[in-house]
Amino acid sequence: MKLKHKRWILMASIISILTALFSGCASSREQVQIQRSTMQIPMLPTENNNILVAYFSWSGNAKAIAEQIAHETGGDLFEIRAITPYPDNYRETTRVARRELKSNTRPELTARVSDIERYNTVFLCYPNWWGTMPTPVFTFLEAYNFSGKVIFPLVTHGGRKFGRSLKDMQKLTPDALIGDGVSVSAMSRNPNGDPVVNTPNNDVTAWLNGLGL
Repeated sequence: MKLKHKRWILMASIISILTALFSGCASSREQVQIQRSTMQIPMLPTENNNILVAYFSWSGNAKAIAEQIAHETGGDLFEIRAITPYPDNYRETTRVARRELKSNTRPELTARVSDIERYNTVFLCYPNWWGTMPTPVFTFLEAYNFSGKVIFPLVTHGGRKFGRSLKDMQKLTPDALIGDGVSVSAMSRNPNGDPVVNTPNNDVTAWLNGLGL
């Protein structure tokens, strides 16, 4: 009887431990979906607020979110695109992106925002590449004077969220305000096996509402 009792206690302990572990995993998975940055500013005024929604997108995820933001805020869309296109193959693109970051490359872009002065709010959408922003986004941020503007970052990712991109953004735009941003997890897969985000994203809508937009 004592042996049975000890086995029962052991089994109960194992079940308790497994339950706790699975509960922790479920909680972490939910938190991955939307992650707010630690830098916050007051809500935006709803009047006289000119909005630019700039995005860099290789897979289409950041583009889809940027289009949602533009639709819901009335902002103007601008694509950050390098003159030299990235490979169609994902693995090759990651190799190119890593080389660019290591060499501190600033790819030339296909277009400029001709009237950046009239925008006081910039939504910046980009994927997490090697723990930070893709190098074309570095080029974009270095090309303009963001003094007095508010930049709201949105990153799509596969688990690393913002990485160090917010710190890099602050270095590149020291006179701008970096607002409350969100990271959107691209954990779903399309038929080709590529990560995708589903839009419209309700969490992004809630984020925009929280900013007063």
